[in-house]
Amino acid sequence: MVSRRTLLTTGASAAVVAGTGLLFHGTAPAWAAPTYGGYVMGYFTESPSSLADNYGLHLAISTDGLNWTPLNQNSPVVTPTAGTGGLRDPFIMRKQDNTFVVLATDLKGKDFTRQNQYIHLWDSPDLRSFTGYRRIRMHTMPTHTWAPEAFWDASRGQYGILYSARNGGRDAFYVNYTTDFRTVSAHQLYFDPGTDVLDATMHVGTGTNYLYYKSFADGRLYGARSSSLAPRSFDRGTYTSGVINGGIEAPIVVKANDRDEWFLWGDSFSPNNGELYVWRSGDIDSNGWTPLGKERYTQPLNAKHPTIAPITAAEHAALLSRWGAPTWNRIKSYNFPDHLIRHASNAARIDPYPFDPYADAQWRLRPGLASSSGVSFESVNYPGRYLRHSGYVLGLAADDGSSGFAGDATFHRTAGLADGGWTSFRSHNIADHYIRHANYALRIDPLSTSSSATDRADATFRIGY
Repeated sequence: MVSRRTLLTTGASAAVVAGTGLLFHGTAPAWAAPTYGGYVMGYFTESPSSLADNYGLHLAISTDGLNWTPLNQNSPVVTPTAGTGGLRDPFIMRKQDNTFVVLATDLKGKDFTRQNQYIHLWDSPDLRSFTGYRRIRMHTMPTHTWAPEAFWDASRGQYGILYSARNGGRDAFYVNYTTDFRTVSAHQLYFDPGTDVLDATMHVGTGTNYLYYKSFADGRLYGARSSSLAPRSFDRGTYTSGVINGGIEAPIVVKANDRDEWFLWGDSFSPNNGELYVWRSGDIDSNGWTPLGKERYTQPLNAKHPTIAPITAAEHAALLSRWGAPTWNRIKSYNFPDHLIRHASNAARIDPYPFDPYADAQWRLRPGLASSSGVSFESVNYPGRYLRHSGYVLGLAADDGSSGFAGDATFHRTAGLADGGWTSFRSHNIADHYIRHANYALRIDPLSTSSSATDRADATFRIGY
């Protein structure tokens, strides 16, 4: 079992923000709290057949905290050079001097029996560059050091570094204190509710503080609260009935920057799954998390055990300028929002994410081969091959340079037939026909706004990353 918790609490009203996972409300900051206009996510990648396995720090940005743009073509922006040479469970924290520190588990791959007492760290002024790479030893226990996350404890004038470790027969959370993320105090037991737990994530609030975690007693995500940040103060503070049963870990709690709305992210338990889930609440103090449909959010491709931190609009723009948006897109179905358009053995269809080869669902949206006002879908992993219709069925085929192929492979974007905020694709050379899925296969059929609701939904998609 791998762990990774990153809690991210984000809020424009917060007085002090502990980066990727912590939002500190009501604490007098050493700097003026920024006005947040976006979010950054850090993660590593894995996919079902391990084709995407990469244990460096990846970044993605978002304006709404739900739909993400991977940076640097979804390749890592920095990779550890010591220890195991890889990371899991990254955590991005905005420190009190308004710069960032990145913490991560020192583990490359999926050998969760490996003992390691160290964590990776980097400093960064703006997440555009990373310096001061180092590893810090957190303890000498014969166990792991998983999913480190930091928070600011104003009463101590120190940062606490939380992590999962095993001692005395079960997994619990430990803490070391630091002022500089270079030297740390001796480790202390921080949270032990009497059962194995994993993936601590902290939200420091005004008067009440929140710690979310995974319990191995039933596989659910739980939240505990305390008026104190002292070690063991959360032990008897669990107040939620448990979110989801089995298969989920690595909670992240994210507050919307501009309103009192909270999102709880969880990672699929399977190391190779690469699927994230989201729940919503209007009040973190209540026991009321409800699942969010996948039509509401799109995770970065193959993202695992992420961390999310609030950033300013200027930081959002600067990260996009530095690392760049992908040169490819993914396209999800409106009425099957966990399904993506992909090719498989040259057939075009929709399939549930995640899958391998994951590149089967990546498309370069080119100016239409028959008309620059349209669009043609070129495969990323088979360059020069495009989606085209033949006998009304869509498939992947090599461009033969003919005008007939160009017409068959060109489509025009229109407002979604089922939802104007989404997109439908009208055939260039059969003007009343639209791309739609039928029994998961893609074809073109005659459709209009007066077609049945089911047919219109089958022909509606969202272009994203």
